[in-house]
Amino acid sequence: MIRKTIAYASLILFSFLFLAPFYWMISTALKSDDEILQYPPKWIPDVLHWENFGNAWMSQPFNLYLENSLTVTILTTIGQLISSSLVAYGFARFTFKGRDFLFMVVLATMMIPWEVTMIPLYMEFNYLGWINTLKPLIVPSFFGSAFYIFLMRQFILTIPRELDEAARIDGAGSFQIYARIIMPLMMPALILVSVFNILGTWNDYLGPLIFLNDQSQYTLTLGLAQFKGMYEVEATGLMAVTFLISIPPLLLFFLAQRYIVDNSAGVAIK
Repeated sequence: MIRKTIAYASLILFSFLFLAPFYWMISTALKSDDEILQYPPKWIPDVLHWENFGNAWMSQPFNLYLENSLTVTILTTIGQLISSSLVAYGFARFTFKGRDFLFMVVLATMMIPWEVTMIPLYMEFNYLGWINTLKPLIVPSFFGSAFYIFLMRQFILTIPRELDEAARIDGAGSFQIYARIIMPLMMPALILVSVFNILGTWNDYLGPLIFLNDQSQYTLTLGLAQFKGMYEVEATGLMAVTFLISIPPLLLFFLAQRYIVDNSAGVAIK
């Protein structure tokens, strides 16, 4: 009983430590300009300025940025689910010469930092005329991701092959087995991949910064950077928009945390 009490007390303490920056962000967003400059800083504003959120959102074309972010996030998620699941199905269910070596090569690409391939990718997309469009952020997702391929392959290996054999006896082909049997059964893994990809794409800053120049193509992360001036930072607007942008990922994580924990543990054990 004493150990549980100490454990829960420690967890509560650490939760407050992790929530403190989030609370400070909300508190700053609700302050007036004078309160931001006060020292020592005030944790609770005297007057809650809820209009700061509307003023900050309307100060930039954030509706357009939101549309761009949703477009990139939705299309990249669809691309990753289709391409990565197909490749994972091939590695898990088909036997061909060099399969294991090819799978190791795919996994080895995870060790290459994106910063190393950034310049070659920029040169390639510039040659294709895709710079300053959303294509460099969307099209690569339709060629799969090594991590997602690994995760889905490990999940498919847990599905009994007897289901495949029964479907073949009934006349189903390989693609029909993939679409009608494998995909419905691996729904937890698909949800996990979707959550990871949505969070990564929604918060991506470096990719849009490299490939986008026109403000009409900006995503929310680039739009957020517009609050940084040459000599000062508008802290109230910055915190207000940051809070609004962080709401969708937080809601998504809380709704899907069971799949994240369960499937991550299952893949690790496998």
